[in-house]
Amino acid sequence: MQVKIQLLDCTLRDGAYIVNGEFGTPAIRGIIRRMQDANVELVECGWLKDSRHKEGTTFYHLPSDLEPYLSGKNSHTTYVAMIDWDRYDLENLPYYDGNSVDAIRVVFPKDHFKEGIALADQIKEKGYQVYLQAANTLGYNEEELIALAREVNEAHPVALSVVDTFGAMYWDDLDRIITVLDRHLSPEIGLGFHSHNNQQLSFALTMQFIEKLTKLGRNVIVDSSLCGMGRGAGNATTELVANYLNRKYNGNYDLDIIMDAIDMYMGYFTEHYSWGYSIPYFISGMYCAHVNNIAYLQKNHRTNARAMRHVIGALPEEDRKKYDYDLLEQKYLEYQNKVVDDEMVLKSLKEEIGDREVLLLLPGKSLTEQEEVIRGYIESSKPYIIGINAVFGQYPYDALFFSNTVRYDYAKEVYPTLFYANQRIVASNIKTEAEENEMVVNFNHLIKRGWEHFDNSGMMCLRLLNKLHICRVAMAGFDGFEDAYSESYADISLPHINPGKKWEELNEEIRDMFQDFKKTTADYMTIRFITASKYDI
Repeated sequence: MQVKIQLLDCTLRDGAYIVNGEFGTPAIRGIIRRMQDANVELVECGWLKDSRHKEGTTFYHLPSDLEPYLSGKNSHTTYVAMIDWDRYDLENLPYYDGNSVDAIRVVFPKDHFKEGIALADQIKEKGYQVYLQAANTLGYNEEELIALAREVNEAHPVALSVVDTFGAMYWDDLDRIITVLDRHLSPEIGLGFHSHNNQQLSFALTMQFIEKLTKLGRNVIVDSSLCGMGRGAGNATTELVANYLNRKYNGNYDLDIIMDAIDMYMGYFTEHYSWGYSIPYFISGMYCAHVNNIAYLQKNHRTNARAMRHVIGALPEEDRKKYDYDLLEQKYLEYQNKVVDDEMVLKSLKEEIGDREVLLLLPGKSLTEQEEVIRGYIESSKPYIIGINAVFGQYPYDALFFSNTVRYDYAKEVYPTLFYANQRIVASNIKTEAEENEMVVNFNHLIKRGWEHFDNSGMMCLRLLNKLHICRVAMAGFDGFEDAYSESYADISLPHINPGKKWEELNEEIRDMFQDFKKTTADYMTIRFITASKYDI
């Protein structure tokens, strides 16, 4: 049998996770047209859902909803829509009329593979081609893969896709799955591969999959998306896979048209949305964890990479593949609640400060631009000086305050002399055991939840001073964020701990936190700014 290799572009389906399906009519129509004109064999146009279609989205209720986005169907392209096995009522699916999608792809979880595969007969009875997609195929052992293959043989779809849901596969994992399925699947059923790029292996595994399947003599379908657009770490990229197939397997994909699609329609999405390899999604791949767990920790707790790894790793193996937010929150709190008895530390620090005014030196750019002003204030007022999450050699310090592991490690490694020479106040989310010349204070006593960036270091140190009943505080370097990272910090090499680029939203949030704090301390704490601040209103 002549092996057939086909490319399935899933930009409009997997990319829907990024934009909630809201690509806009021009992009939907344009991407479909250019993929068909570039000779991509299968174009996945979006999802069928049990809800009314909203114009400009790739969530359709009926196949006819897709018709306005098709600019002349052609015979060499198969137009596909996906359904989740339990989220679309097939009673709503009309009989195939050739005017819209030609095929339905059914995705199903391991625990319900029989129910998912059982939908194939209903779909075929209505005249559509059927493709099946086994989510988290890595979770199947050999016996389960054999059972999967037997059920698929009964349903007899065009193809079954192996899915690396968590981007956790290495080649030996994929090879094991292919070997078992190829041995037990009917030879005329194709095998597909849908990858995720959590470990930067999506394209590499796709190439190896193609090579393995062609040697076995089985038809191949590989998924990809423009610029790798897809949930979390994204997918193999259509442009890379098409070029590979052209060069190695006599493919006939028009790279110029694919590039035109990227130039015309993907620029807006790459500029305004993010996907692709990142450390958090690497952690998702490392532990076979659902990406929603990562998103929850990022949004609700701004969890750094180390903490994220420990929280996800603390989840039971099966629970990592789900997104039980109550359990995740419990594990997060267990990690953060490294309770330390800081009563004696606080008493000692209060005695050390006495009745002096406290100057907080935050890492804003004004620390270098207004150095003369700051040094003049220090000379005249003789304050107790605390450096916040950063060290600058031109200033004397009485103590350094750290609330972030990355900033703590950076100061220790880049400025070891200053780091070890100064007393350090360390929040317990970094460590619970103090080294020489360190004081550990309880993290949970320094935060107030209710904001996304509740762990802002300046606000945490202000709350520490509030616990010490300090009456007079001065601040320098609490500038606020500008549009570029280099415009915000005195040390542009300082590790970035504020994900995203929504600087003004971040400023608004910190401003709100600061005003909230001032309301609660107005009777006894005065705060003045030595350098200009966006939060001084």
